[in-house]
Amino acid sequence: MTRKFLGVLAASFLASALAVPVHAATLKIATLSPDGSLWMTKMRAGAADIKTRTEGRVEFKFYTGGTMGTDKAVLSKIRIGQLQGGAITGGSLADAARDIQVYSLPLKFRSFNEVDLVRGKMDPVLSKQLEDGGYVNFGFAEGGFAYAMSKNAPVTSVAGLRKQRVWIPDNDHQAELAMKVFQVTPVPLSLADVLPSLQTGIIDTVASSPIAAVALQWHTQVKYFTDLPLSYFVGTLAIDKKAFGRLAPADQAVVREVMSRVFREIDAQNRKDNVSAYGALLKQGIKPVKPTAAEVADWERNGELATAQMIKDGIVSAGAAQQLNTLLATARAGKK
Repeated sequence: MTRKFLGVLAASFLASALAVPVHAATLKIATLSPDGSLWMTKMRAGAADIKTRTEGRVEFKFYTGGTMGTDKAVLSKIRIGQLQGGAITGGSLADAARDIQVYSLPLKFRSFNEVDLVRGKMDPVLSKQLEDGGYVNFGFAEGGFAYAMSKNAPVTSVAGLRKQRVWIPDNDHQAELAMKVFQVTPVPLSLADVLPSLQTGIIDTVASSPIAAVALQWHTQVKYFTDLPLSYFVGTLAIDKKAFGRLAPADQAVVREVMSRVFREIDAQNRKDNVSAYGALLKQGIKPVKPTAAEVADWERNGELATAQMIKDGIVSAGAAQQLNTLLATARAGKK
């Protein structure tokens, strides 16, 4: 009887174990984006769809508004398993995929048409490089063009920039190197410190996309913006590949399908929002200043010097920079 009873008990435990959903997971994702932003509205909608389609096996928990710290802090927490992913700027992932910084090389793009042609060819390459580096991703969402925005004086030339107190993100080696080549002494600060530093005069110039300047209220502290795209940046949702691999293959496919669609939507909407925010800056009374042809040539010359130094220092590969240049030349020649 005892042996029979133990057999029944073991079978019961086995049946109970099999009844528990396998491969279930909660993916903890951190981001600087605040609740209510486009990014969060779209990602939450995608997460709800994923939960429904996986019958609750895959859920997302979001930590918004920088509650988990900077992008660098988020990546550290991913490495120790405290988080499974982050919705962060592409450049923050340079340790996993160095060429992801190629879009933000200085003074490369002149128009959104050029961006679209280049990204159509290079996005898949950079996405694969990121996957090979240990992060599942779902494509890239446009952050936009960064423009110089100044508080006290218009900045049309590199010489004028050298007279300003210019902010760069802390721990951003690419920005630091660019400023060194441009012979500018920057002020490194965290994102949260930028607005109070503009208010108190610790800095007087930032490089930002229109949408970010409005969202972060920096536009309330500046009077001029230089109508010349200094760089271009993207963001992405990066999930630790090992954590993602613990999901059932069918659930992985659902997450990839839904979040890829979400990021295409964010990418398209961000373009529209940046154009609208550009107009909002003008309505706010912020004055656009246009460099002369000679000043633009000097900006671009310094940009090329900075790019050469970044290649030399291994920030981006020579191959990625060359591919970018070739695609830009094709775009400017009017070829497809």
